[in-house]
Amino acid sequence: MSEPLLPTDPASIGGHRLLARLGAGGMGVVYLGRTESGALAAVKVIQAEYADDPGFRARFRREVDLARRVSSPWAVPVTGAEPEAAEPWLATVFVPGPSLGEAVARHGPLPVRSVRALARMLAGALGAVHAAGLVHRDVKPGNVLLAVDGPRLIDFGIARATDETALTSTDMVVGTPGYLSPEQAEARGAGVGPASDVFSLGCLLAYALTGRPPFGGGTADALLYRTVHDEPDIGADGADGAWGERDPELRRLLLSCLAKDPAARPTAGRIAAELAGDATPEDAEGGGGGADWLPEDVVRGIAGRAAEMLALPDIEPTAAGGPAPESGEPVTVVTGADDSGQRPSRRRLFALTGGALLAVAAGGGAWAALRDDDSRNGEDTGPRWAIGVQADLSGKSRAAGQAQERGARLAIERYNAREPGKDRPFALALRTADDGGTARRAPDAAEKLIGDPDVLAVIGPTSDAAAEAVMGAYDEALLPVLTVSAGGMMMTRGQPRSLVHCRPGDAALSVPIAVHLAQLAAKDKEMGRTGLLQDRTAQTYAWESATITSLLLRDSGMPAYPRVIPAGVEDMKPVVTDILKAGTGSFVYAGYAPGAAKVARELAAAGFDGPRLASQAVLDPEFLRLAGDAAEGWLLTASFVSAADTPEAADFTAAYRERFGTAPPYYAAEAYDAVNLVVQELVKGAKPAAAAKENESPSPSGQQPPKRAELVGLLRKSTYRGTTKRFAFDAERGSFAGDGVFLYEVRDGGFRFLGPAPTGA
Repeated sequence: MSEPLLPTDPASIGGHRLLARLGAGGMGVVYLGRTESGALAAVKVIQAEYADDPGFRARFRREVDLARRVSSPWAVPVTGAEPEAAEPWLATVFVPGPSLGEAVARHGPLPVRSVRALARMLAGALGAVHAAGLVHRDVKPGNVLLAVDGPRLIDFGIARATDETALTSTDMVVGTPGYLSPEQAEARGAGVGPASDVFSLGCLLAYALTGRPPFGGGTADALLYRTVHDEPDIGADGADGAWGERDPELRRLLLSCLAKDPAARPTAGRIAAELAGDATPEDAEGGGGGADWLPEDVVRGIAGRAAEMLALPDIEPTAAGGPAPESGEPVTVVTGADDSGQRPSRRRLFALTGGALLAVAAGGGAWAALRDDDSRNGEDTGPRWAIGVQADLSGKSRAAGQAQERGARLAIERYNAREPGKDRPFALALRTADDGGTARRAPDAAEKLIGDPDVLAVIGPTSDAAAEAVMGAYDEALLPVLTVSAGGMMMTRGQPRSLVHCRPGDAALSVPIAVHLAQLAAKDKEMGRTGLLQDRTAQTYAWESATITSLLLRDSGMPAYPRVIPAGVEDMKPVVTDILKAGTGSFVYAGYAPGAAKVARELAAAGFDGPRLASQAVLDPEFLRLAGDAAEGWLLTASFVSAADTPEAADFTAAYRERFGTAPPYYAAEAYDAVNLVVQELVKGAKPAAAAKENESPSPSGQQPPKRAELVGLLRKSTYRGTTKRFAFDAERGSFAGDGVFLYEVRDGGFRFLGPAPTGA
């Protein structure tokens, strides 16, 4: 996934005609280039200001030297480099294809046969690395690229020769938590040898088989601790079902790679030898993974990316950079059929596409291909100011994620449509990253946005699980994260430094429930107690809701009749009967929509028609479908509005209908407001070009954006009256301090928006 060259980009580097941008980081840019012979290359160019640092230039020179020492069909070779140039550069073979991490995130775990082939070939690559006297130190899914004929190991940015003194301090952990060895986790320095790469290979293979790292997710500290002290979870199920039962040999091999004692692990050569019998005669002759080593859907993805990446127009030379090469060189485009109209074989496909996509991080290893959803109008061509959206665009909560993406897009489009100048002092772009709503995919999505220097703030993630998985990464980057749907208490533990929570937390949604019941009790002294059911299927969410409701009712002199049921209970009749026998006149359910539907049916069957309440998790079409008529009359609290029923959102609703042809769904208006809040603070924090540092390039408007960390502070101190609510925040914690709990009622089989919920104020 490439981006067009900017006018400020050079036309050529070291004899490579530059065709497109492949990615950018804080220290440089990776370009797609083409040599005079027509060969494609990934060309990493370091920015001049970093090149002026003797230490940085020495590290880059070392990276080039180490990469050149490795010779393996499964390691991407260096084709050229000039570490002494004014802007040092490194070129490697370019072949389009996804990383292992991308492939598993998109298509799921690989089948056992694919993982066995992957293990054999990567062991061969590591064998070559170790034979050259090196330790890679960062073997992970993002550093393995998949090609039709086999994988490619990339990134020697933090590799180290086994006989050299470390360039990093002895107490520094080097590598990627979740895929590093116990000796790396404990920063043992010289104790990190070839066996460390074998441990990382075991982690990578477990991920390929199961879709999750063997030591789970979470904060870096937690991962480091589990790596050293806990046993790995390599799962029992994968793409082939119970893979461990079907292939005990592979299970044994993985567990041996993951031994805590480096001396107990097999060498890379031994792994390759043990799996050598898997290779077909064709593989053995060519050294490859075989024409069918990858699943069909992954191969189709490689072909599609090849077509996209290679279908490039002729590029006219720009004024910057070296002399322009001659134009007119043809570009081969893979269309899926040869001249005869037949689909090419996989070998033919590989001949056309060339292999795997190289990803090289500026100054550190692996760049993430960045998709630029640029919705700017006008002809601004300078550095971009971008807002990112990390959302579930393809998973279970995709309705909410897609609504947020559309709301954010509309806000940016309407902003960019303003007259340049006072009304629009700068232009904005939108960047998106799909995390599928899962903790497993969320870190890669966050890494994509964090690694894009244009992104100044991020809207999202959609789900609590995804938000909890990435808050540490966003904190480390000090990139503002404005959450409009995630609301769990666990997300805010540890006082996150970058969070700007744009909605009341889940616990706050229970406050109006207690207030409403207290108001009813004041009018009806005979109403009776409130039955309170906590369903542990909903875990922390249910505990938060039940606890807050119980405390507030007690403070109001209305102690509840509480009951708790274990997770997974199907039959709600016994507990509902028990609660009703206690003389309850109202009922509160703390849990998710499916459990609420079961409770609703039992209450209806018992003839109970008193107040029935729940909070946001029940405001789900699943509740209406499963409960049927028993859902009628339930009151539900939520952190979002129905924009079409909110007078203050009339302008937004009309614009959304015109742009997308439908009424705005839940969370679209909230994301729209969040973007406009960011715009408000960007305008406040922008500096005139004269105030910018010498190494900062102003935009065409003469404005320089605030740094990410500065923007966090501005947002947390801000107030904003949006279309949905009044935004205000705790300046220290970033928690929501505005107004924003709303009430819905189930009427005629749908959710009817009633407006702001009672607060008791």
